[in-house]
Amino acid sequence: MFLEIDRLNLWFNSYDEQNQPVHDQVLFDVSLDLEKGQTVALVGESGSGKSITALSILRLLEDSCNITRQGEIRFQDQNVFNLSSEEIRSLRGNKIAMIFQEPMTSLNPVYTIGNQLMEPLRLHRKMGMKEAEQEAIRLLDRTGIDDPAGRLGSYSYQLSGGQRQRVMIAMALACRPELLIADEPTTALDVTIQAQILDLIKDIQSEYGMGLLLITHDLEMVRKQAARIYIMQEGRIVESGTTEKIFTDPDHAYTKVLMSALPQAIKESRQAGPLLLRTENLNCRFETYSGWVHPFKRKKKITKGVDNVTLDMYQGTTCGIVGESGSGKTTLGLALLKLVRSNGKILFNGENIQPWTNNRLRPLRSDMQIIFQDPFSSLSPRFTVHEIIEEGLRIHTPNATRAERYEKVLDTLLEVGLEEEMAFRFPHEFSGGQRQRISIARAIVLKPKFLILDEPTSALDVTIQGQIIELLLDLQKRYQMTYMFISHDLRVVRAMADYVAVMRHGRIVESGPAQEVFNSPEQEYTRRLFSAALS
Repeated sequence: MFLEIDRLNLWFNSYDEQNQPVHDQVLFDVSLDLEKGQTVALVGESGSGKSITALSILRLLEDSCNITRQGEIRFQDQNVFNLSSEEIRSLRGNKIAMIFQEPMTSLNPVYTIGNQLMEPLRLHRKMGMKEAEQEAIRLLDRTGIDDPAGRLGSYSYQLSGGQRQRVMIAMALACRPELLIADEPTTALDVTIQAQILDLIKDIQSEYGMGLLLITHDLEMVRKQAARIYIMQEGRIVESGTTEKIFTDPDHAYTKVLMSALPQAIKESRQAGPLLLRTENLNCRFETYSGWVHPFKRKKKITKGVDNVTLDMYQGTTCGIVGESGSGKTTLGLALLKLVRSNGKILFNGENIQPWTNNRLRPLRSDMQIIFQDPFSSLSPRFTVHEIIEEGLRIHTPNATRAERYEKVLDTLLEVGLEEEMAFRFPHEFSGGQRQRISIARAIVLKPKFLILDEPTSALDVTIQGQIIELLLDLQKRYQMTYMFISHDLRVVRAMADYVAVMRHGRIVESGPAQEVFNSPEQEYTRRLFSAALS
């Protein structure tokens, strides 16, 4: 057997508030088989144990967690738990590679993309500098990165979320591994790229006879990819079988719930309130340099993140911003909050806040909040969930008592579907979907007037997406909040947005009421975008 997980049990060991040992079992008799060249999907909600199972294959939990385990994981007839530290290191990245769910935390911010891509090529494939550079360019090109040669000199923070994920995929494929573990590989990608990336992985898998373990919460995504599917719930495999069997005749009730869980909400039409925010001829430009090997031969290039954008947003409504990754959606949101430099007018409640200093902006921050696309990198690993959510209250409601703030934090946790006992845990103890809910709680605890939602449901399970949409709509109706909803998931945008603006290369190419744009798009680009997402 190429890969075999045999009755794997795993416990996290810790201590409670009375310093008594606690053994929390998270995996229960997990068994899974994967043949060479086969694609197997492990599907379940966040917190079900999918990622823990994958990390156990490469023994990546040992250095950061106190764990106890039972069972075996055999790769090419070797029990990975019996390998020495040197042997397991030679396995990682070379024979077994992994694409992680959150690329921002996996890419080193102080090294260029070129440095990070070339490192495994030179280390494992023994390439020279020039050969490694050409191979890095080829890998970036195959994963859909524009101007791949120029991107070698970029840093991870200069890329969009989707571009960072594509770099991670290129790095994972660099050494032509025999087994690829893909943990939500298309979560951060726009709809027109998702199918291309999955097809790319499948092509390379076929070319090199590579096994693929595809981890996802989206059953629909794996319909055309996987030969077998394992359904995971609360640390247990509750059902497994061929893809055809799972889709045509599922046995377990949980599998049926997953298959039927898609956002179905339809946004109620409502009267727009007064104008809350307006941009006039907003521009945001970045300087980048191409050619990283020879610093004195670098060429300066101006990238237009936002190009002459004029946009209106009204109180109590949602403006959906859609477009491919790198189109400028997130940059526009950051510019509105003055988190990146820009030119042009930003009118909030009739006042141009563009020339305001940071000190003058501080009181306004409670009215303007953002939920970032990558929750793990935006949550401090040193703070508990309670401290993370309470921080805004301490700054903007200094007269509230500690007890009042604590009660508000707990109420907000419950609002976003988390439990009270989670308040004193740290971000690394949560799954990706749970961390995103913590980010939502941090943003809504102040009940802002204007909230930027940057892919707020991209990391959430399909069964939770609908609940989060209902929650956001309820909060909006209750507090008349204005949302700027950035997403590549057009089904979610259709359920949320009153107005839609379509961005491409930093410009708004089409905008209007949501129903009009979705039903009768005028631009060819908009039609192609909608066709890829909604067909």
